[in-house]
Amino acid sequence: MKLKNMKNILLWIAAIAVATSCNSKKDFKMGTYAYDAQFLKEHNVQYKELISADGNAKVMVIPAWQGRVMTTSASGDEGDSYGWINYRFIKEGKINPQFNPVGGEERFWLGPEGGPFSLYFKEGAEQVYENWLVPPVIDTEAYDIKAENGNSIRFVKDTQVKNASGTTFNINIDRTVSLMDNAEIESEYGIELGKDLKVVAYKSENKITNTGTEAWKKETGLVSVWMLSHFNPTPTTTVFIPYNQDAEGTIVNDEYFGKIPADRLITDNGILYFKIDGKWRSKLGIPAGRATGLCGSYDSSKGVLTILSCQLPQEPASYVNGQWGPQDDPFAGDVINAYNDGPLEDGSIMGPFYEIETSSPGAELAPGASLTHSQKVIHIQGSEEELAPIVKKIFGADLNIIKTKFQ
Repeated sequence: MKLKNMKNILLWIAAIAVATSCNSKKDFKMGTYAYDAQFLKEHNVQYKELISADGNAKVMVIPAWQGRVMTTSASGDEGDSYGWINYRFIKEGKINPQFNPVGGEERFWLGPEGGPFSLYFKEGAEQVYENWLVPPVIDTEAYDIKAENGNSIRFVKDTQVKNASGTTFNINIDRTVSLMDNAEIESEYGIELGKDLKVVAYKSENKITNTGTEAWKKETGLVSVWMLSHFNPTPTTTVFIPYNQDAEGTIVNDEYFGKIPADRLITDNGILYFKIDGKWRSKLGIPAGRATGLCGSYDSSKGVLTILSCQLPQEPASYVNGQWGPQDDPFAGDVINAYNDGPLEDGSIMGPFYEIETSSPGAELAPGASLTHSQKVIHIQGSEEELAPIVKKIFGADLNIIKTKFQ
């Protein structure tokens, strides 16, 4: 009798645990970090976390997906999840031999995408979507964890890729993602972060090394580090990019997918403004002479300021041209890119999402030599009064103009 009672009690406890678990799961609000963490767990996606001492800043990193930062939060589990995640694709659980668009707010890629030295088209293939193929090393292959602690994680990977001109590159990839604290951000950008602001920030050091026996030369094509960041679009989001007004030549390349309409792209007094709503597929790029290494976005409805910055070379450098098809100059590429997702001609859409991207110069490397591309991603959430001086200090821009440019 006692044994039977004990068994009933254990079954009752187990039932309560299951019910509690189910109720907790339902309490995770879509759009929060906790919701996304639970979603990935349910679909057997393993991740690592970098977490601040107070538990508010969280950076989620996935080794199986090339050490990408999947998402972040500035307010712990219940905070907004800043990265875009492709729930539909992940739910299907299938491997696409062409490209696996899982999303994530910082992923490591290699350039160039198009042109005579493309890494995404086979030699002799017409550069159209049907022939486009993302190399497995930046799509489906896991990276090895070399070192980790609570504040950083380092990944390594040896690989070989071949470009559309038939050149083979033997490459070691070495990527470290590190959590940044407020003191480091304040020192780096010369700003003050008030105690009421919600902040999460990380930096990545992305190094490629020529592990082959031949030098990488412009004549046979170069490789670049290409970092892409996916975020969630809203009708109240604007990407804004400062550009060098003293340089000569094109300010912005806005013809990747057809020219961007004037009501979606404005250049004014050293700042470029790009409407982000996930409703019009369009991409732009800032060439080397115009780029400042900075790009920002602001969602006025949530009060979220996103800052993306990269380290520029001290000397003039050649950037690979990613546009598909024949090119006048394979090294007239962009440093900063931004993309607004939208429906294709058939009405289908992958997201919606938006991207802001940075690229390193093309790597002219002797055997054993390396190139490192550093990038920082910072999310600051708070009131306009608190964010305005930060935007002014870092970008030389007016937050109210950014907010109202497309409203």
